[in-house]
Amino acid sequence: MRIAIVGTGYVGLVTGTCLSDVGLDVTCIDINEQKINLLKNGICPIYEPGLEDMLQNNMRAERLHFGTSLEEVIGQVDVVFSAVGTPPDEDGSADLSYVLEVARTVGRTMSQYVLLVTKSTVPVGTARKVRAAVQEELDKRGVSIEFDVASNPEFLKEGDAISDFMKPDRIVVGVDSTRAHNIMERIYKPFVLNGHPLIFTDICSAEMIKYTANAMLATRISFMNDIANLCEQVGADVNMVRRGIGTDSRIGSKFLYAGIGYGGSCFPKDVKALIHTGEENGCSLEILKSVEAVNEQQKSLLFRKIEKYYNGNLAGKTIAMLGLSFKPNTDDMREAPSLVLIDKLLEAGCTVRAYDPVAMDECRRRIGDKITYCRNVNETFAGADALMLVTEWSEFRILDFDKVKKEMKKAVIFDGRNIYNREEANAHGIDYFPIGS
Repeated sequence: MRIAIVGTGYVGLVTGTCLSDVGLDVTCIDINEQKINLLKNGICPIYEPGLEDMLQNNMRAERLHFGTSLEEVIGQVDVVFSAVGTPPDEDGSADLSYVLEVARTVGRTMSQYVLLVTKSTVPVGTARKVRAAVQEELDKRGVSIEFDVASNPEFLKEGDAISDFMKPDRIVVGVDSTRAHNIMERIYKPFVLNGHPLIFTDICSAEMIKYTANAMLATRISFMNDIANLCEQVGADVNMVRRGIGTDSRIGSKFLYAGIGYGGSCFPKDVKALIHTGEENGCSLEILKSVEAVNEQQKSLLFRKIEKYYNGNLAGKTIAMLGLSFKPNTDDMREAPSLVLIDKLLEAGCTVRAYDPVAMDECRRRIGDKITYCRNVNETFAGADALMLVTEWSEFRILDFDKVKKEMKKAVIFDGRNIYNREEANAHGIDYFPIGS
């Protein structure tokens, strides 16, 4: 079976590489020639642990290929996965222009049966639009060629994507024909041999599952951040609260960590899109509107703490920032809390010195040299008036508190991810401010 995957962003590249790793012949397509040239040379354009090695291995095995034209391979493939971007429009809705252009390209160029699978995160009802776009192009050509449309949402966590794909919690596939069902079952057979569930649904339900999953996780995060803020006011410790409720089997322990808000390419976009879908269908999703509002407020929390600590006198202060990416093990800074904090600190007259293991180039691409980029953790906090922990990279988990106390101008830590210990920091003469206690 031969597969084409359109879009070599995070989802498309991980999907294509992992499918080729189980023996399928995969061609990844992207109109960005520079990116394709990098990939043809075995260079991965995104940071994801283990991906570049897997990519190179499958290229050497001649199972993984790259190109810039779907038209050139459409006659040689059985399945086309659409993994192009769906960025949010100004009203929060998902921009489907790239998804529909893939569908039109398939309709314009197909000469035999094709299964077109939407891998991108798209609103409910997108499959109907995709089908109509393909059919419209076939009608223009005056030809009748069978095709199917399916929905196969992704559930990849940045930083752990290969494991998520190769050992999935579940694989969700929405189909409306036996032929499409059988093809998708064959593609995913290697992934379910060890008991990972393959769930077939109708197409609309598959589209809804993806948004609902991300919205639920975002809700848990914002809920715990709300609780954390209340804990600070009443004298409780959110970490103890988390442990207390996480042992309840009805609740579970995942996504209950208080912090400074979620970011990335999925949660913010998908919550907005689901809210918009609700409004389009006369259903106001009030809980998700609150989830979004709480998250935006939480991104500024560390700034408010620093501002309070210095009684509003931040002009001229040097702030050390550990972490820039929205989460560890990625260079992704989309909707990252660090960007909000940097803006507020600079506006208040602060100097910001930052260090991140992989995201500094991406930060420089986004904001230029508004901040100072440091070579390591120690360089970041030396002479600083405050240290701000933003992303919980592993190398930040143990700080030399003696060095912090000695080299900082003012030994104070604002911990946005609750990875340090208050008693230990205080014992070294460091003021310490976590989230929710």
